[in-house]
Amino acid sequence: MSDRDDALRRELGWTGPEDSDYEPNPDPPQTFTSATAPLPPRPPVDLPESSPPPPREPQRFGPPQGPPPQGPPPQGPPPQGPPPPQWPPQPQQPPPTWHQGPPQRPGPPPPGPPPPYGTWPGQPPGPDPRLAPSAPPASYADRIRADDLVRPRRPVPASGWRRAVHRLTFGLVNPGPSPQEIRLAELEARVKVVMRGHYKVGVMGKGGVGKTTVSASIGSVFAELRQEDRVVAVDADTAFGKLGSRVDPKAMGSYWELAADQHLETFADVRSRVGNNSAGLFVLAGEASPARRRVLDPAIYREATARLDRYFSITIVDCSSTMDTPVTQEVLRDLDALVVVSSPWVDGAAAAGQTLDWLANRGLTNLLRRTVVVLNDSDGHADKRTRAILAQQFAGQGQVVVEVPFDPHLRPGGVIDGTAVMSEPTRRKFVEVAAALAEHFPTTDDRNRDRR
Repeated sequence: MSDRDDALRRELGWTGPEDSDYEPNPDPPQTFTSATAPLPPRPPVDLPESSPPPPREPQRFGPPQGPPPQGPPPQGPPPQGPPPPQWPPQPQQPPPTWHQGPPQRPGPPPPGPPPPYGTWPGQPPGPDPRLAPSAPPASYADRIRADDLVRPRRPVPASGWRRAVHRLTFGLVNPGPSPQEIRLAELEARVKVVMRGHYKVGVMGKGGVGKTTVSASIGSVFAELRQEDRVVAVDADTAFGKLGSRVDPKAMGSYWELAADQHLETFADVRSRVGNNSAGLFVLAGEASPARRRVLDPAIYREATARLDRYFSITIVDCSSTMDTPVTQEVLRDLDALVVVSSPWVDGAAAAGQTLDWLANRGLTNLLRRTVVVLNDSDGHADKRTRAILAQQFAGQGQVVVEVPFDPHLRPGGVIDGTAVMSEPTRRKFVEVAAALAEHFPTTDDRNRDRR
């Protein structure tokens, strides 16, 4: 290479290897502007002497076997130096990034530890109940539940085409109870709720509206559905009441024998003074013989009912048609609920309305709120439209109204030997009356509370 080539190489800043075949560009040389700082010279590269690579062992799977190799690791090819700088210098570009999206905003700071228990409003002071030790596991006997192991049986229909299908298919097809049967089961469950203490229900109404029939029917429903309680019906009608003959014609006792007996120590002693029907309803009859005509007074009534309260939980009192009598006044002072019986006609409804007004004027507002109005169709000639209008008028005053249809089995003078003699619609209505009365069952045994 000639001196002219060396001078040209120095002028162009060429630092590559010398090549004898290189020919410069015949174009006139270009003038470059030197950088402010001179570029650093390329460092020399010293290549070490190459040595043969060590033999490679076959690849094995799993962790290496045997002790680790001793000595320095085998030397491989030396690391390459940085690439030669380019001329003119190019601006550095950021490395390409894939899936670049919009700049993300900084997230919220990490939550700190929760405040100690009891610092928040409404938290009671003391240890945190959430940190309390968990209850020990139940025993093996407690974990074994019959509901999880035995498939529940569907109730069998009691009447109608559903019962016919169930019987014809020998129980393979069970349509289940009808909506009316489900409603009846709900009413019966309301009658069977827990009750504390004693519960007295009075039945009032104009003569001839079926007051005694309603008294015996309600008492029979309570006796059948609440067999754990003793239920007694008391005849407090001073005008020759017939309650005893409607429940048990063979009943021999009365107020005077019960109040005069000084040896009533057990229920068997009381049982000899009262009658009963097949439903389990007991009855204390009034004066049945007009020959001796003993007049019932408040003192005799109070003494007799006080003795009954020792052995009976529920008492149904058939009151007199006249509300101003002294006995009726004594009965009203000791009632928990009241049933006002009305016929589905104008005269009977007017008498029932006067009874409710009389209670309101005497300040018996609490008893008035616990009063059920029964529209009793005792002869079967009631007009459906009239019954609907009367029911709407009584219900508009806040009273519970139950319409009892005509039932030939409950004819006047007949014996009411339980609810089995009633028709199905009639029994359902009397169960509805009992359920409405059961809404006011006492929850505490307190006989001295004010019932007004």
